[in-house]
Parts: sequence; structure tokens; C-alpha cells
Amino acid sequence: MNAAPPRLGIERIARPRSVAVIGASEDARKFGGRVLRNVLHHRFAGRVVPINPNRPSLLGLPAFPSLKDARDPVDVAIIAVPQPLLEASLADCVAAGTGAAVIITSQFAEVGPEGAALQDRVVATARAAGMRLIGPNCLGYISPVASLALNSSPAMEGSTLEPGPIGLVSQSGALMATIYNRAVEDGARFSLAVSVGNQADLEAMDFVEFLVGDAATRVICLYAEGFKDPARFAAAARAARAAGKPMLMVKAGRTEAGVAVARSHTASLAGAYPSLRAVAEDYGVVLMDDLDAMTRAAHLATTDLERAGGGGIGVVSPSGGAAAIVADRLTGAGHRLANLGAATREGLGRLYMPNQVGNPLDLGGRREGEYSAIARDTMTTLAAEPDVAAFLVVLTTAPMLDEIAAGLAAPAVATGKPTLFVVLPGTAGDAARRAVAAHGLLCVDTIDEALRVLDGWRAVGAAAPVAPAPSRPAGLPVTHPPTDRTGALTEPEAKALLAACGIALPAERVAADADGAAAAARAIGYPVVAKAIKRSLSHKSDAGGVALNLADETALRAAIAAMARLEPEAYLIAAMARGEAELILGLNHDPQFGPMVLAGFGGIHAELLADTALAPAPVSPARAEAMLRGLRLWPLLDGARGRPKLDVAAVVDALVRLSWLGHDLGPRLVELDVNPLIVGVKGVWALDARAMLA
Repeated sequence: MNAAPPRLGIERIARPRSVAVIGASEDARKFGGRVLRNVLHHRFAGRVVPINPNRPSLLGLPAFPSLKDARDPVDVAIIAVPQPLLEASLADCVAAGTGAAVIITSQFAEVGPEGAALQDRVVATARAAGMRLIGPNCLGYISPVASLALNSSPAMEGSTLEPGPIGLVSQSGALMATIYNRAVEDGARFSLAVSVGNQADLEAMDFVEFLVGDAATRVICLYAEGFKDPARFAAAARAARAAGKPMLMVKAGRTEAGVAVARSHTASLAGAYPSLRAVAEDYGVVLMDDLDAMTRAAHLATTDLERAGGGGIGVVSPSGGAAAIVADRLTGAGHRLANLGAATREGLGRLYMPNQVGNPLDLGGRREGEYSAIARDTMTTLAAEPDVAAFLVVLTTAPMLDEIAAGLAAPAVATGKPTLFVVLPGTAGDAARRAVAAHGLLCVDTIDEALRVLDGWRAVGAAAPVAPAPSRPAGLPVTHPPTDRTGALTEPEAKALLAACGIALPAERVAADADGAAAAARAIGYPVVAKAIKRSLSHKSDAGGVALNLADETALRAAIAAMARLEPEAYLIAAMARGEAELILGLNHDPQFGPMVLAGFGGIHAELLADTALAPAPVSPARAEAMLRGLRLWPLLDGARGRPKLDVAAVVDALVRLSWLGHDLGPRLVELDVNPLIVGVKGVWALDARAMLA
């Protein structure tokens, strides 16, 4: 596809000086009518050009039959016409020198081959002229910095365009407007909110990359259904982390049902969620499952990005019972209550009865006065405590609840520390909610909502800095044993790959028959293990193809005779290795994110344990050790309850080497399992392996 140089860059598209509405109308029931009303309602300062062949003017503005009839090119045109009129409208944009077009019109690649063909033609037309496209099948965008609501959502009439530090990119148009509307009511403010629809030309990462470098943006929120270029997502996430801009994301398609909906909705490929989760962890992306919680956590984090996730939480409530419940819920969810130092306790002691000084703090334990009267001193004193990173204020029914809320909110703002209010009553709490909102603080209705927000806020601060690229282990070969075979490998073939990487194997030999097996066992030394080798036999233990702890030749020959019914190609005779733990190490090539390496507790119960960690390959030793430490059964490696400390360094080395094998072979290595990897006090041994090559 021939492409001319772009007429406009992303910054000018996001903050244009002139816009056209193709399909403009005064009828708010039509897409073009809502777009024009939204643009005018929020007083866009630039030039607005309505396009309607049947009207000389619209809402007080001169209208034109086509863009070719309007004077001077416009930066961005938004197209809201029926599909049969789209190509002609786009041709007008090209001829008029328009820089970019936003296509609201739907029924393209998301509906099937005919729509996909139309989408391809539209993109080819635009690219040949250097005109960029957003959409199709999108809702437009919101640029508060430019006072521009270039979208068709009816929610915009009641939404503020006050600029702020959050950038939002969404593949869903309706969800973009919904997220924005709800978030601004919560007090969040945005630098840009854009829906990208089918991503036929400009895609989500074009806007994420822009936001990474945008001075007005401090936090990035992303709703994704799939990625056109997963490697680009990883690079953008890495760049955001390096720039000190947290990225929070809700990803649709975590389940098979979600994948199916995402594909039909935007013709996106929804990747495997565990792989995405591993990539997100590597690059500091905070994955969430709730859109409101995502923007609320972003809003909370923007209060003080340096403090996000660090320190403890100070809890204040007019109800001792509510405070106790919240304390239980916080600690149960992994959050920490702030520890109060001597100076803080002394200060609070002047306000509260001696046995009431602590965290959580019950306002009912005050020495004298009304709740609201001591609110400022209480919050100011708690804010001076270094270990208080954020406040959680939980309000229940009480006289003059709005005054209590205002009395706590004003000093909370003055402290500069992130503060989240939970107003538990129903309509009885509405005045308190308004009082909190008037101070620009975040307010939710339930403890569950608060916990989701705090989870995201904590994760923002806990995200590790982007690590340098891992280096190749010393002595690891660049080339590997011949891999011209496709399909399943036998155990010896899979182990040859491991041996070439420097991963230890037990002493073992291949034998053609019982006599050869006996000779191999004599050379290795009893006790031994006998295994049937057959390319189609993947789960040997289940089929009776493995015999353990064979103490002598009689036992060995009996085992070989029993395995003969499986019609094996050969037999593998190996030393009987013993250790203190059994792990599983693995590789698979994710179609979106490339080679992924896995570590977990294994053996025959690997699927039941489901105690695994996943990371993009290759990994560094530090990342490999972090994977192991994240396992639930990590204490078994670390010497729990009097057990010996095992050779974690050897496990880390094996995991790193295996990850480089996945990196080197790329998509040729579809999957490889080492199960079990026996771990001892000194050393590790790969006892079994299977692999699949493409």
C-alpha cells in the first residue's frame, strides 16, 4: 500500500485548530447532530465547519455542501454519514486537503469480509493522500486541552472539559464516553480521551505513545480488546514506565467468552491473558478488571505519584464499628494500616481519650466538641505522620454528616496526601457526597469499591522500574542442536536441546531392547528408571510407560516386558535421581507476545497445583528469582519449617538458560516442558522433557 507522508502529526490531530462535521445536523437524534452540538456546547475556540448538502446554515454557522466548497483545509473532519456515502465523503476530505478524519460510521471489518474489504479501500485512499484516520466504528475523541468534544456521545452535554493529567485510550467508543462521564463526576480530569474503534489506520498505541511524551499527561489509562502490534504495546509500556507515567489497563478477552465478544466487536485479536499479564508485570502496567476502579486509581495516584503505593493507610471514621470492619478488609486485602509514631500519638492524645488513640481512628472517641470541630486538627496531625501515605475516610449516618464530610475534606486537601472517602449511607449521604466532591476528592459508595481503587493505587506505586535488557549467560551457545524436525519431539530429542543449553540431566542412555537396557543400567548403576520412547506418547506415566526405582536387572527386565505392549521405538534408562522438590519449567510461543517462560511447582500434580509464574523470554537472573519468590510454595525452596534451603541459584540458572532457548528458536519452538526438574540442596536435574516444533 503506497502511503504519502502524513499531513498532520498526532499532537495536531489531538489538539486541532479547525474541525469539520460531515453529516452535520440540528437533529440531536442523529450522530452528526450530536457531534455538532457537542463541539459548540463546549465552545471550541477554533474554526467549525458543518457539512450538509441540504442546509445553508446549522446552529448559527454557515454550512457547506462538501468540504471542497469550504474555504481553506481543516485539520480534522469527523464523518457521521451512512455507510453508502462514506467513500464519497472521504474522497471530499482528500481533495480538500483535510489532515485527518474520524470515522464514526460502522459495519466494516467487525462484520465480515465485505466490511473488511471496504475498510481496506478506505485506508488505501487515505494513506495515498497522507490523511490519517481514526476508526472506523468509533465515537470520536475528547480533547479538554483544546476545549473540544469531537464525538457523538449524548453524555458530553453534562460533562466538564476542564483539563487534567489523565490520558485515556479506548477501543470502545461507548465505553470511552461512559468512562469519561463517570470519571469527571468523580473529580478526575483528562488531557485526552480517544476511542480508536477498528484501528484501521491510527491505532491505540499511536495515542499511547503521544501521551507518553505529552507534558499535560501524568497517568495513562487504556481499555483494550486486542493489539494490532503487541511488540509495540510492550515498547510503549516500557517507555511510559521510563518516563515515570503509570499505565493502568482493563483488558477485555480474559476468558473464551470475552475473546469471542471482543473479536466480533472490533475485529481485534484478543491475546492470551496470562501472557499479557506477564508482559504487563515486566513493564509496570497495572492490570485491572473494573473501568471505574481504573480511572479512580489513576485519579488517586495523580494526587501524589511519588507516594502511590508506599507507606500505610490512615483510616478515619465517625463509627468505631465501620472503622473496625474497614481495618479487617484492608489488611485482608494485603493493605497495611499506617503505624503511628510517638509524636503523632502525642498530638492525637490532646484530641482523643487515651484508649481511643490509634489507627483506625474513631472520631467518636474525641475528648470534647463536635465531629466537625476537631476534623482539621485530626487530619493535620495524622498527615504529619510519615507512615501515612493516604487516607481512607469512612462515613456512616450521623447528625450534620455534610459538615463532618466538609470538615474532614478541607484539611485532607491541604495535606496533599491521596484521600478516598467511602460514604456508606444511601440518599442520607448525598449531602456528604456533594461536600466531598466540592473539595475535588474521590468518593465511593462501598468498601468493595474502595478496595478496588486502593488495589490499583498500590499497584501503581509497587510497579518495579523497567529493568535493563537481560544479558546472555556465559557459555550459552548461539546455535542449538538440529531442529529440522517438526511436530512432537521424543524425550531424548527434547533433552538434547536442554543439554546444549547447559541444563543438567541425570546419567541416561537409550536402549533398543531389554538386553540393551540391562547393559545401560549396568553402566549407569542401579537403581534406575526405565521409560518407553514413542513419539506419540506424551504422558508416559499415565500410559504405564515409566517404571521408577528399579533395583536390579530382574526388575528392569520385568518393567521392559510390561512396556512392550505400548510398542515403543526404544527405551530410555536413567539414573534414579532424588531431590527435595519437584518443579516444572516451560516455554511456549505466544502468538502475540512471542516466547514466554514458565516456572512452578510440578511433578505429576502440576495441573492440580497450578502454582506457576510466567514472564516474557529471555529473563534475567533477578527476574527469574522474582518468579520463584512469587510462587505460593516458595517457602519449600527457602527452607520453611526446618527443611533445608535448596539450590535456588541452580534453578535460576536453568530458568534463564531455558528462556534463552525460547528466545533463540522463536516461533519454531511451539512449546517445551521440563517436568519434573528435581531440586536438591546442591544442583538440579531435568528428569523429563517434551517439546513441539513448528
